Amino acid sequence: MQESSARRKRLALLTLCVTMFMSMLDNVIVNNALPRIGQDLDTGISGLQWVAEGYSLVYAALVLTGGALGDRHGRTRMFRLGLALFTVGSALAALAGTIGLLVGARMLQGVGAALLTPGSLALLRHVFTDERERAKAIGLWSGVSALGLSIGPVVGGPMVEHLGWASVFWINVPIGVAGLVLAARVLPDIPPRARRIDLGGLTLSAAGLGLLVYTLIEGPSRGWTDTRVLLCGVAAIALLAAFLVLELRLAEPMLELRLFRDGALGGALLSGFMVSFGIFGALFFLPLLMQGPLGWSPSDAGYGGLPMTGMIVIAAPLSGRLTSRYGPRLPLVLGLALCAAGLGGLSLYGEHAHYVEYLWTLFAMGLGMGMTFTPMSIAVLQRVAPAQTGMASATINTLRELGGVLGIAVLGAVLTNRMTGTLTAALHRLGVSPGAVGPIADAPAGAGHGGGGAAAVLPGPVREAVDGAFIDGIHLATRCGAAALAVTAVVVAVLLGRARPVGLGGTELPETNAHPEVSQDPESSQEPEPLAEARPA
Repeated sequence: MQESSARRKRLALLTLCVTMFMSMLDNVIVNNALPRIGQDLDTGISGLQWVAEGYSLVYAALVLTGGALGDRHGRTRMFRLGLALFTVGSALAALAGTIGLLVGARMLQGVGAALLTPGSLALLRHVFTDERERAKAIGLWSGVSALGLSIGPVVGGPMVEHLGWASVFWINVPIGVAGLVLAARVLPDIPPRARRIDLGGLTLSAAGLGLLVYTLIEGPSRGWTDTRVLLCGVAAIALLAAFLVLELRLAEPMLELRLFRDGALGGALLSGFMVSFGIFGALFFLPLLMQGPLGWSPSDAGYGGLPMTGMIVIAAPLSGRLTSRYGPRLPLVLGLALCAAGLGGLSLYGEHAHYVEYLWTLFAMGLGMGMTFTPMSIAVLQRVAPAQTGMASATINTLRELGGVLGIAVLGAVLTNRMTGTLTAALHRLGVSPGAVGPIADAPAGAGHGGGGAAAVLPGPVREAVDGAFIDGIHLATRCGAAALAVTAVVVAVLLGRARPVGLGGTELPETNAHPEVSQDPESSQEPEPLAEARPA
């Protein structure tokens, strides 16, 4: 009987890890396909940003509601529905023939991911009731999630080169089908509990985030003083401010802002947000750099990310042991610092740099990413009541995904602004009309490097000007990302240094995490159990 129970637990862990791997993989596997998508569907940088942002934006806007739906209708049921939608969205993306259809399919993928990921960590906690067993399971789950983010470019490159860009979406279909079969057989049915759906918060946050991303993506091309850009920016700020006010007034909010009053929780959540902000931004633009100015093939660009993948595999279990021994502060701060160093180091190398010269930056970013994911999850779940694990899981994923959304949008705005300014000056020296700068800057990806579309119409001097301006923009964007990560490392060190420790005896939670009105989950009567030994930071 015990052997059968242990086997069921292993299969449940496998199911949760594989599906999380797939959803994380989809964040970045498309990146190496972007230059080919730009050529085949005739779109430039702004259009490719929407391909990436369509998934991430919908996910970030809906994942908290996905957690609430899981509480209300059953976490396992929502997990299965989300996995089914994600699989269908992947097939539609592979079949898309226009950029609009592709962005729409990516948004459907985002809806599916928003429903399946909040329940993943909550189901993990329900399956593994033993404290040490749970800590190991969470460590593996976190490591697999991080691996999905890192291995995406590695497998995506060869797939794009030999099978076409649609293959990066087809790969999800058999995985999704297998996951649905396993989920139906091995995942437990957790009883639903009464839960109010925060429709006001969903509407305000989705509209606010959508308008903010639109402003950041369209601002550089339309101009920051453009009436539409200004109105969208103002509306985004107003809607997001209204969302925060609403969430603070509700007894059962979509986003529990009171969690941030705890220094350890705030620091851990901030870490996840900022690592995604810096690294997702870099992972979006690096394939465009490698397959454009540097002239790499998709396979070479993919294999170039192997050092980062290797370091994540090494760092994920190491960070779990460091967290168990010293608490989350050390690995989180170290991880942020390494990400900052690696991202900033990229700005030191230009078009003629050799791969071995900047290899250390990939090692640093991979090690930094791997050091943050496990301690972030453990730090958050150590300090929330069992009834709030769904909320905590959704909050982790929301902030991590929102960090990626804003990383691509903000760093993309920095890059595009600098690129446009540099390119305008360079083309002026070549005698090119100022009115031609915008279309040239946003030409289909790969233009002038053997791609389709505008590739054949860019003469050599113009192509060199575009390459130089793009590299100049990349350098400024990576420096900005590195500076933000460095500041975050200091802030997190201070926040976690002031936090009260949580011991093995089920230490009382901070008052801000105790909500008597949210107690209808059958698990809520249990004392909170720490996931690993946490010592004073």
